[in-house]
Amino acid sequence: MKIAFLGTGNLAVALGKVWAAAGHEIFVAGRSSDNSAKAAAAFSGTPIEPAGLAAVADVIVVAVAWEGLPSMLSLAGAPDGAFAGKTVIDCTNAVDYATGRLKPESGSAAALVASLAPGAHVVKALHLFAGTSWPGRNGGAADAGVERAVVAVCGDDGGALEVAATLIGDLGGETAVVGDLSSARQLEEAAGFVMRVVAAGYNPRSAVPDVRVG
Repeated sequence: MKIAFLGTGNLAVALGKVWAAAGHEIFVAGRSSDNSAKAAAAFSGTPIEPAGLAAVADVIVVAVAWEGLPSMLSLAGAPDGAFAGKTVIDCTNAVDYATGRLKPESGSAAALVASLAPGAHVVKALHLFAGTSWPGRNGGAADAGVERAVVAVCGDDGGALEVAATLIGDLGGETAVVGDLSSARQLEEAAGFVMRVVAAGYNPRSAVPDVRVG
């Protein structure tokens, strides 16, 4: 697949490395062409201007800061329909890092992406995995001896959810579909919970009950 990142930070680099190793063609677009080139060079990807991103992509991965989300989507032509028909994976963390509070008073970052990208098939996924915490960050599907990560996702389009699940599988993870896009706020609030547990000095994995399924 041709995967285009809107964003040039740690998450784009970490995921881009693994997806490139899995045989996908990766493009990177950001506000700064220098940052796009630097991120793309980490995995032999192709830097591209935001305006050209949708034209080359099968899948668009949104990995930008909450405050810059509307402007970056605008630069990429999303409000004008450039993302229509595309699978769009939203990784935005709309969380106050100091308090763990979700910044939108209502709705979610994923809902904002959907509203600013008419016709796009938006899936919320991968926002809980910062660049330094993805198990496959060293360039393989999953580091040896590391338990497979379960990635909770939500979205309204079945085909887009299948695409996201395929890409998560390429990362070495498993996909848990937890609902339609209206569930995105709950997923985004989970990031705030994780941050608060970490700030208290604990591993958030230990704060979630170990429930045996099946």
